[in-house]
Amino acid sequence: MFNFVCVSHRKKMTSSRRHHLKSLVLSVAATWLEKEKKELVVAKEAYMAEHCPAPNLSGDQATLMETCKKIHALIDKVDEERYDLEAKVGKADKEIEELKIKVVDLAGVKKPALKKVRMSADAMLKALLGSKHTVNLDLRANLKQVKKEVKEEPTEAVGDWRKNIEDKADRKKMFESA
Repeated sequence: MFNFVCVSHRKKMTSSRRHHLKSLVLSVAATWLEKEKKELVVAKEAYMAEHCPAPNLSGDQATLMETCKKIHALIDKVDEERYDLEAKVGKADKEIEELKIKVVDLAGVKKPALKKVRMSADAMLKALLGSKHTVNLDLRANLKQVKKEVKEEPTEAVGDWRKNIEDKADRKKMFESA
């Protein structure tokens, strides 16, 4: 969780020092949480005192009934607002989940880096084709044959190219002389 390094000496500190610092950080965080809870209670009381004054319970039964009707109307109004807000929060949560899925789809799954493995060509073919197929090929011999063929082709192509140019020059002379 924490990885403390001594700044002045740039070396790792002892485990007892690290545990001591962790306990100090946790105790400070605990006091901050308690302070925050107390502040929330005070803020709630201040809000309630400001927005919900104490009811006037003096008077006869008719005024008390009227006060109860007002309170019930306020409760109904608050319930409707709460329901509307819950619906909005539900829609927002669904949208967030859909966007998270889209992000994962767009980013794609990161594939791990492939490790280099030394394998013979026969072993690779066995891995690809399965153990039923046994293929013994001398790929190096085939590679040498391909290289020889490739070397022979360019010389023929060069000869053909020169012949084509000579033929075109002869044709051009024929049209110019006519």
